Amino acid sequence: MAGEESTQQIPEALTEEQAEQILAGMNEVIRAGEEMRKLRAEMIKVFAGFGWTQERIAQLTDMSQPAVSKQMAKHRTDKLRTPMKVSLDQRDIPWLEGRLWGLAEEISETLDETAHCTRYVNGLTRGKKRFTPQNIDELRRLVEEDLRLRRAELTGGYQAAYDEISRGLDLPSKGTTTASASVRRSIAHQIQRDLLRG
Repeated sequence: MAGEESTQQIPEALTEEQAEQILAGMNEVIRAGEEMRKLRAEMIKVFAGFGWTQERIAQLTDMSQPAVSKQMAKHRTDKLRTPMKVSLDQRDIPWLEGRLWGLAEEISETLDETAHCTRYVNGLTRGKKRFTPQNIDELRRLVEEDLRLRRAELTGGYQAAYDEISRGLDLPSKGTTTASASVRRSIAHQIQRDLLRG
């Protein structure tokens, strides 16, 4: 009888719940990888729009020149676009989200990863959190909390950037842009970080 009980406790197969838990993390990594590959392909188009050579783009993207050439050939039928505008004062939602993300990341690093927004920033950076209105509202709340509670450790530039981003998110522009939302977010994120490091 004791032998029977012990064999019955060993499952012969995984439950659906166990399988779902195992695959959930893998699916996140795979999805993030696919999104990053797509984003890199879109960024190659943006770099080409700036007039950069395939050789330079290959160096920047850590890809071979034939791979860059192949990516560019896929989009040769696309209309030639004017170079993307990169000034900070744009007011479309993806641009403002990218600026908020960049600001939050700078706050997190300045506060040695002890900021309230750190976990959220890490989730966005690793693709575990998406840029949804709810997630952006939560990130805004956490950034506001860091700016309020850690004011002595953060320069006035952080608060000024947040005020500008916040006003923009409350009353965004309805203008249309040719670049994808993820490209605009990524570029705004980097420009905001560079400006704060200024």
